[in-house]
Amino acid sequence: MENNFKHYEETAEILKALAHPVRLCIVRGLLTKESCNVSYMQECLGLPQSTVSQHLQKLRSLGIVETERNGLEINYSVKDERIKQLIHIFLGEAK
Repeated sequence: MENNFKHYEETAEILKALAHPVRLCIVRGLLTKESCNVSYMQECLGLPQSTVSQHLQKLRSLGIVETERNGLEINYSVKDERIKQLIHIFLGEAK
């Protein structure tokens, strides 16, 4: 058993972030859409823009999603390939 607790703490934070239903839905949606903006997510989820933005900020701070600016629009996408695989496994979509 190794004692690299920093690595375990980072992994636990990512798992905690993904454990929230809204964030899990956002990440799963980004896997099917490749990238989209907050307005699109807000419509799909039926949540206020501020709520979606807060969840995206949490995902972004942990390196789960990344942004790309296109004029005034900011598009989000899943950054980490491991997260993509993990979501597919969690939701029974493993290939």
